[in-house]
Amino acid sequence: MSVELVAAPEAFPIAGRFVISRGAKTQAVVVTATLREGMRAGRGECVPYARYGESPESVLAQIESVRAAIEAGADRAALAALLPPGAARNALDCALWDLEAKRSGVPAHESAGFAALRPLVTAYTLSVGSPEDMFAAAQKAAERPLLKIKLAGAGDPERLAAVRAGAPKARLIVDANEAWRADNLAENLAACARAGVALIEQPLPAGADEALASIARSVPICADESAHDRKSLPALKGRYDAVNIKLDKTGGLTEALAMAREASAMGLMIMAGCMVGASLAMAPAVLVGQYADFVDLDGPLLLARDREPGLVYEGSTLFPPRPELWG
Repeated sequence: MSVELVAAPEAFPIAGRFVISRGAKTQAVVVTATLREGMRAGRGECVPYARYGESPESVLAQIESVRAAIEAGADRAALAALLPPGAARNALDCALWDLEAKRSGVPAHESAGFAALRPLVTAYTLSVGSPEDMFAAAQKAAERPLLKIKLAGAGDPERLAAVRAGAPKARLIVDANEAWRADNLAENLAACARAGVALIEQPLPAGADEALASIARSVPICADESAHDRKSLPALKGRYDAVNIKLDKTGGLTEALAMAREASAMGLMIMAGCMVGASLAMAPAVLVGQYADFVDLDGPLLLARDREPGLVYEGSTLFPPRPELWG
């Protein structure tokens, strides 16, 4: 039976604004790929990311460039040779996983080697802002067990102190999104240590992170923008203690699972991360979360409206996807 590929952008409003060091947005724009085969359909969702030179238009063009191959029956292995890691390949790879599950009746998690999926405790992200605003946001989310704090460079020690005061019991992850520099790294690391931070994501710009190899630190450092797929892993040695694995960077679940296994074998801690997207983007990442020391799959929690049916969250606990959503 032939496969029909349909790809289209969708927009989901964010509750308020999502602000990081590189800017703010009020909606999550995603691209959804659907593979129709008779009465069956496999779906995947990706989030084009400007930091990596992506836009909805460029992602749709990439998907269109492999339409003939996909509709002729290209599988996930063939897809990996057709497209580079990135959002477009992610949408198609996850759609192929979903279609395979629908065809076979074997859940995606079983095909990936998991007898069952456990619920995950996800971080909840606080946007960067003034210390006063971040204190208020931390107070509002203080009962969540894990908070991820977006930082921006100048003034970050004050922001950290404000968040810790607002949420004294929460475990904290901080994410500088490449905003720190070698000359303020020690000061910011010390502020993280005082605040009892559990993990620091991407403090220095990718490609300019050599200072991490020589500075003493008491808080583990996690690579995000410095790591995309398995080929990125060797360069992390000596600079990073963990790696943030995101399907939109790896180019799909297939590479993400392989990357998680290889990173673990190297002794790196794993974070299962996401861009700001809807439940269909998070669902496959729940499988990566089974390997993770830290989980950051809170995209739907940041939206004013998710897709239906969506993932089920109870507070910060994320439950595995139901088949009608994905897998």
